[in-house]
Amino acid sequence: MISSNDFRNGVSIELDGVAYLVVDFQHVKPGKGAAFVRTKLKNVKTGGVVERTFDAGEKVPKAHLTRREMEYLYNDGEGYIFMDIETFDQISINEEQLGSEIKYLKENMHVMVLFFQGNIIGVDFPGQVELKVVETEPGIKGDTASGGNKPATLETGAVVRVPFFVNEDDVIRVNIKTGEYIERV
Repeated sequence: MISSNDFRNGVSIELDGVAYLVVDFQHVKPGKGAAFVRTKLKNVKTGGVVERTFDAGEKVPKAHLTRREMEYLYNDGEGYIFMDIETFDQISINEEQLGSEIKYLKENMHVMVLFFQGNIIGVDFPGQVELKVVETEPGIKGDTASGGNKPATLETGAVVRVPFFVNEDDVIRVNIKTGEYIERV
């Protein structure tokens, strides 16, 4: 159990059998009445954010989330196969559990898989990934002066906007969370 007075950003708690992360908290001591803690909680499985108020000192069960580093191996048509890099156990994760970042997943990529009560509840991707550009229009001389960009298809099938000087077969770094081009490698 954890006291609501000990809430900090990133602390995991369990409410009604669901794991939540504290993303924002505020201790409030009104002039009249008892103190309380106002929080914003992120559902670890769905990503939804809810607001909840707790009495000061209220005890809440701590959610024990387990994070294991795994390596993506391949897609078998039914799921994505990952290998635990410590035990070499292989597990299958479905597309829904991987989320929208799946379009940046490439073989041999290391990710952190989150478990709650032995079940997979999510996957934390690294902040950025290096991918090869497989298709893009060639830049035209003079285009760089405008500072614009063009679409480029990456080796995983994802499409991102890149500067005009990026060509096919270039390797670029992409921010996985925003899907934005960072730099040419």
